[in-house]
Amino acid sequence: MKTFGTYGPVNPQENYVVSRTEELADFISRVKQGRYIVIFAPRQTGKTTFFQWALDSLAADTSETYFPIELNFEVYEDYTASDFYASLYKRIYEEIKCVFQKRGIAPSQALSQFLEDTKLTDHVAMLEFFQEFANFLEGEKLVFIIDEFDGIPSDAVNGFLHAFRNIYVQRSMRKCPYSIGIVGVKDITQLNLNRSISPFNIQDEFTLSNFTLEQVHELLAQYTDEVGQAFAPEVTEALYKQTGGQPFLVNRFAQILTEEMDIPKTEMLTMTHFSEAHTEIREEDNANLMHLMTNIHKDFRFKNILMEIVSYERGVRFNPRREIISQLATYGVIGKGSDGMCRIVNPIYHYCILQAFKPEINGLEQEYFTENINFLDYLTPTRQINMELLLDNFRAFIARAGFRILQVPETPKEYVGQDLLYAYLDQFISLIGGTMYLEVQTGRGRMDLVIFHNAKKYIVETKIWEGPRSYQSGKKQLAAYLKIEGVSEGYYVVFDHRAEPEPRIETETIDDLTIRSYVIPVVQEAPSQQT
Repeated sequence: MKTFGTYGPVNPQENYVVSRTEELADFISRVKQGRYIVIFAPRQTGKTTFFQWALDSLAADTSETYFPIELNFEVYEDYTASDFYASLYKRIYEEIKCVFQKRGIAPSQALSQFLEDTKLTDHVAMLEFFQEFANFLEGEKLVFIIDEFDGIPSDAVNGFLHAFRNIYVQRSMRKCPYSIGIVGVKDITQLNLNRSISPFNIQDEFTLSNFTLEQVHELLAQYTDEVGQAFAPEVTEALYKQTGGQPFLVNRFAQILTEEMDIPKTEMLTMTHFSEAHTEIREEDNANLMHLMTNIHKDFRFKNILMEIVSYERGVRFNPRREIISQLATYGVIGKGSDGMCRIVNPIYHYCILQAFKPEINGLEQEYFTENINFLDYLTPTRQINMELLLDNFRAFIARAGFRILQVPETPKEYVGQDLLYAYLDQFISLIGGTMYLEVQTGRGRMDLVIFHNAKKYIVETKIWEGPRSYQSGKKQLAAYLKIEGVSEGYYVVFDHRAEPEPRIETETIDDLTIRSYVIPVVQEAPSQQT
């Protein structure tokens, strides 16, 4: 039986795969036009698998003959330029021999001698090698694919790219390589280049996107067709929404559901199963989430901008020329929303970011409740959550804590309220055996917390106060979301950081739905600092 692949390149013989038919056709079309292409996508989005399929497709093309060479620069990061070129040629030589072996023929004596005599010492020698190698191709077109390009030694980058630019601008049908695909995490413009020159301004950028909802359907349907176990339609949609189509997360989610949860194959996979798998994936230290954590901690500025993106409705404009934005996009943490603003690319990442920057509360968690009251008192006799009382208590807790919430270390004041609410609910849900995940509706400003417990769904939306108009529109947004989710009541918590806040508690009906709203003041200064 096939499996959902999460360990390196996947193949259709062993794994369920997304065919990416349209993307492959687009890429191959560019290769056939002789383009020099930069394939841009964050790690673990299937780049390696994708270009291997592209090379296989070119090799099978009977209309034209292509000579594919595949390299990986991952091991070269600590090399000197001279050692890099010496090793590079050995690998090119091996790849050329491999192509002939696959074809079941031997290179000519003249080509064999040429390959034996060649040595690469620098980018000029490499340029001359390809010019000479073109004479042996007999009408074939060399396609050169380089994976993990950003492993190239820094002192070799400029010369390497200049050499290929020189080949490209000759515009000759004998140009060799005919087409290049450079695969890596970084865009060429983000490499450590001399900014006064443009060594590779001939690049054709190709973005390999995350899976679409249709592609997630395609992937999961392969499992159902083989095994017979179906995914409930709402599970497929929820899986897509929570992962944002990120290929590793999609496959890992499906892997947990189908291989690790011991669900009988005769049972349909339901939202109850989904919730259990969701808790598992967001709490585990899988390779993708560990990589995310490493990246968001690389720069101390990342915390502030990420919290600004998720907390304020005004958001942060997606400006790729701003270095910090470009870096987070390169790492696959943020993307450009349809409104031109930054967005966290999926709710699982959003959750992990909140967890990573979750404050230590300095003992305040011991004061969540007054004497003789605990979390279990907020369950009804039928074990439903009394959300109104639970949030009433949180509001009272913030008032009791007062200026001490400012003592939460390393957390900007404007984010403390949301951090504490998230920690409060997270602790409660864990204690009663429920699950909670995020639904990021707009990518900025709104954070919907979706809680599942005892077969019931509860939705809490949080915001920071940004004026009366924003406050009122948020209620309508929440009502629209409740309709989509089939929930009749929702909870709206807005934190007011103004010097003269206006606390509110109000319950109202909007479109036959019940909305309970809280405006909670957040103290901004300790008494000794107040004037």
